[in-house]
Amino acid sequence: MKKKIGLTLIVLLALAQLKTIDKPPGDTRPENDFIVIEQAPEEIAQLMKAACYDCHSNSTNYPWYSNIAPVSWWLKRHVRKGSYSLNYSEWGSYDEGKRKHKREESADFIGKGWMPIGPYKLTHPVARLTDEQRQMLVDWLNPNVDE
Repeated sequence: MKKKIGLTLIVLLALAQLKTIDKPPGDTRPENDFIVIEQAPEEIAQLMKAACYDCHSNSTNYPWYSNIAPVSWWLKRHVRKGSYSLNYSEWGSYDEGKRKHKREESADFIGKGWMPIGPYKLTHPVARLTDEQRQMLVDWLNPNVDE
């Protein structure tokens, strides 16, 4: 019985590999990008790219395990939801009110440690922000917090 269950699971996993995810290159025109528009200093730009851009832009770098189902399905769904809620590659299409709100929201989520999310940090060590880096991003994203 255990052999049949194991064999069935192996067959199902093998069949799942036939359903691949699409990884189209997104629109990454610099003139629409958050880092360019907001004139982010180099250190801020590097932190944003390392900790935010894989899920919140059109510049997703898919890791090797994005080719293995069902992890690939979860990853694709997560990236789709992340870039839908905030897409730094499309910053130029946001009106001033939305930009202000998204900067404040980003600062809040980063400051509370909600972003980047835990699973992402597990597989992306460069996204593990120190307290100093986190505060630097928060201060830069939301410079008028005390006003």
